[in-house]
Amino acid sequence: MNYILILCTAESPKQAKLIGGELVREELAACVNIIPKITSIYRWNNTLSEDEEALLVIKTKANLFETVKSRIIELHTYDLPEIISLDIANANKGYLNWIDKETL
Repeated sequence: MNYILILCTAESPKQAKLIGGELVREELAACVNIIPKITSIYRWNNTLSEDEEALLVIKTKANLFETVKSRIIELHTYDLPEIISLDIANANKGYLNWIDKETL
């Protein structure tokens, strides 16, 4: 089994909690950490922008990525949400077993 972290920014901690709660309730993620206040600097429509956002760190199985991505897009307020997957190369085996148990 392969495991991933998915990083996703949200416009507010409230929105991040909504998305994270749904992913865990629907067993698409074992755990979602929310970092409530980050500063993002980016270019959008040829304009340099700087905004405060919340960051979701989502732990799940690699084979659930497309489903998680689709669900985030359904719940998200952004036109183009950041949804980035990173492979978990090494981890505590017990923690990975827990991810297995808590997700579809």
